Amino acid sequence: MKLILHYMKRYKWLVLLNILSVFGFALVELGIPTMVSNMIDEGVLRQDKGYLLQSGAVIAVISLIGVCGTILLGYCCAKISTAVTRDIRNDVFAKVQSFSHAEMNRFGVSSLITRTNNDAYQIMMFLNVILRTALLTPVMIVVSFALTISSSLDLSLIIASTVPIIVIGVVAVGKASAPISERQQGSLDRLNRIFRENLTGIRVIRSFNNDSHETERFDRENRFYMKQSRSLFKLMSSTEPVFFLVMNLAALAIYYVAAGMIDANILQVGKLVAFMEYLFHAMLSVMLFCTVFMMYPRASVSAKRIQAVLDTAPSVTSPLDPQPLGDIEEITFDHVTFVYPDGEEAVLKDVSFTVRKGETIAFIGSTGSGKSTLVSLVPRFYDVSDGTVRINQKDVREYDLQQLRAKIGYVAQKAVLFRGSIADNIRFGKKDADEAELTHAAEVAQAAAFIQEKPHRFDERIVEGATNVSGGQKQRLSIARALVRRPQIYIYDDSFSALDFATDAKLRKELKKEVKDSIMMIVAQRVSTIMDADRIVVLDEGKVAGIGTHSELLKSCQIYHEIAASQLSEEELAYGK
Repeated sequence: MKLILHYMKRYKWLVLLNILSVFGFALVELGIPTMVSNMIDEGVLRQDKGYLLQSGAVIAVISLIGVCGTILLGYCCAKISTAVTRDIRNDVFAKVQSFSHAEMNRFGVSSLITRTNNDAYQIMMFLNVILRTALLTPVMIVVSFALTISSSLDLSLIIASTVPIIVIGVVAVGKASAPISERQQGSLDRLNRIFRENLTGIRVIRSFNNDSHETERFDRENRFYMKQSRSLFKLMSSTEPVFFLVMNLAALAIYYVAAGMIDANILQVGKLVAFMEYLFHAMLSVMLFCTVFMMYPRASVSAKRIQAVLDTAPSVTSPLDPQPLGDIEEITFDHVTFVYPDGEEAVLKDVSFTVRKGETIAFIGSTGSGKSTLVSLVPRFYDVSDGTVRINQKDVREYDLQQLRAKIGYVAQKAVLFRGSIADNIRFGKKDADEAELTHAAEVAQAAAFIQEKPHRFDERIVEGATNVSGGQKQRLSIARALVRRPQIYIYDDSFSALDFATDAKLRKELKKEVKDSIMMIVAQRVSTIMDADRIVVLDEGKVAGIGTHSELLKSCQIYHEIAASQLSEEELAYGK
């Protein structure tokens, strides 16, 4: 309720209008039985036609007011519940955007999707019921019971005896449904994860002929989700018949007692009719109020999951008083050590080097040596565990995060394109890039040739997952996206691996002209890609095994020589030395 109330404050006028419509609805629903009772006792029994016509006209007006109140109540409920859910989703999405890689790994992509969609939907449904019933039913219960007591105290005692039975049943159902709801939402997380993995890895699954295995894995989790949902629905659906049984038994008891009271002239027929109407509204209101409590455990689980996201403080944030960041002259890694938040052993250990404006520095080493982790510390995807990463002699943590990343052109190890046109994807690096800038970036990235071959050129659509372009084309478009930004730091995280040697050579030649006034950091597996770098850092199990030029490392670093020897011919090695 804390989460819901926080967002409902934004719509206090609609909430006030909703409350007024609730009171109006209650007045109509309970006022009509009273008037019908008077019509029976005063008009029918005394055969007063004038009184009957007058009362009928009043009931018609009240009914019209009731219809308007019901429409207004429905409008307010729908408006508030959908608006609150929209705000929750916006806030969750904005919060996730601020998360570092550590928080993303902690929650998991599938769980965040479930929390944003399904959990928010559960809150919307619960809030809609609350606004319709939780505000209405207390009014209806209090007034209905007051009217039943005023009609007949003896008959009211029969109703009062059924209330504890219903309340005990509601509490029991609420306690039983809470753990089932938690298991259900957790299972939905896993279903989304399996489905997402299968969609993104469909080619791998098919190539290994594991379609049936993945189908069984999904079916197993789907059956578990079905079992939890079925248990929850059975629990919820079984309560309503029980409540109606209790109400009907109470009605039978009332008719039995009332028959004797009417025979003894203690109770009038009109009063009994009104009393039964009051009974219906009272019991129905109690049942609706109970429904809210039965829905509460499920909504509470969803609210806690959403609140957990909103309450999570990002581990990477901008400082309160950031330092101004001008032109970037140098980047220094000073005894940097890094351990992943959920890791035990350091991925980087005491790494130190400096790269200056106009220089290209490359990183090479075996798989798992920490190359990609190292370059991810510059845009602060993570923060160092020990030591410092400095830009212009100041710790990167002293700069505004947005300002820092605005000066970086980052090309990820796995090329990612978004659904839209080729132009849209390149403009992701610079929103206002004109056609000349797009063309220049594409030419430098060696993407212009295949773009021109497309029927719509830069307006060619990229489908979801970019399955209509090759791996090399993805990489070149990603490189163009970074180039159009004209940043002061270029970071290429193994971004040339899908390019053939000829394209790789042309691209590096054009890049040299483009980035002569910037800092370029390259992670690569191929020695040929980084041979011309001003400095090469060789990493081995997170430690610096050597720093120097290609020719220097061939002589001084055994690890680099082994990597080069596995990729280059004897003549190329001799030429390098």
